[in-house]
Amino acid sequence: MLQDLIEYKLISIGDYTLTVLHLFQILLLILVSWIIILIANRFIKAQVKSRRFDKGRGHALFQIIKYIVVVLALLGGLDIVGVKLTLLLAGSAALLVGVGLGLQQVFNDIVSGIILLFEGSVSVGDIVELNNIVGKVNSISVRTSKIETRDRIVIIVPNSKLVSDNVINWSHKRDVTRFNIKVGVAYGSNVKLVMKLLVDTAKEHPEVVDDPGPTSRLIDFGESSLDFELLFYTKKMFDIDFIRSDIRVAVEEKFKTNHVTIPFPQRDLHLKSTVSGSIENTEQK
Repeated sequence: MLQDLIEYKLISIGDYTLTVLHLFQILLLILVSWIIILIANRFIKAQVKSRRFDKGRGHALFQIIKYIVVVLALLGGLDIVGVKLTLLLAGSAALLVGVGLGLQQVFNDIVSGIILLFEGSVSVGDIVELNNIVGKVNSISVRTSKIETRDRIVIIVPNSKLVSDNVINWSHKRDVTRFNIKVGVAYGSNVKLVMKLLVDTAKEHPEVVDDPGPTSRLIDFGESSLDFELLFYTKKMFDIDFIRSDIRVAVEEKFKTNHVTIPFPQRDLHLKSTVSGSIENTEQK
């Protein structure tokens, strides 16, 4: 009875037959694949939680394992139902060439996605700058990646852009990144005092790290000011514009308290006048 049920033909077309046993094997293959992916996901999350992997590496490793399991399951499923891959590829060679030419860019994006996952030059959670747009990498899929800008807009970027274009990765393999703020003060100001005020202001901000600590330097003698640069490190790369604004406000207040003047831009305007003589208008009637 059980033997008859297992060998029961669900589909029979010519020499091809699909039995209950084939269906059971396919379901079992899907279940095993799902269990493997679930176990891999839990294992990698545990490694990330224990800080043996960072979040980006963990995501990349899980994606690679998932793709391998899915591909193997697909190949196994085709073999179970009796589809011979060699005959399938030989019979559709011409079609595959045409499809390959039409989907060349898609294949390029897919290969680029695999490169990103293996290489790790751009990982999930990284802060990147692409075409003057700064954003956080939310996900890396096979063909595209999702980058969330500081305006909370999600940009879907083809993976080939992240591989072939010039991408600035602000957070690649490090927790902190250095940023700067430039300010000019009036000539005659106490240079050492200005540098100390800049450093003290940065140290007082809660998002500026102590190691390495902030520094300042005189970078130029401007047309109407002594130009200084404040250098500081922070972990909050995504919110750097707000941090810079906070420090600028605090610097302006410290300068007022210590009688340091930020000069207005000065421009010399030369007016040239010429006298060509007097003009007389005579009206005759």
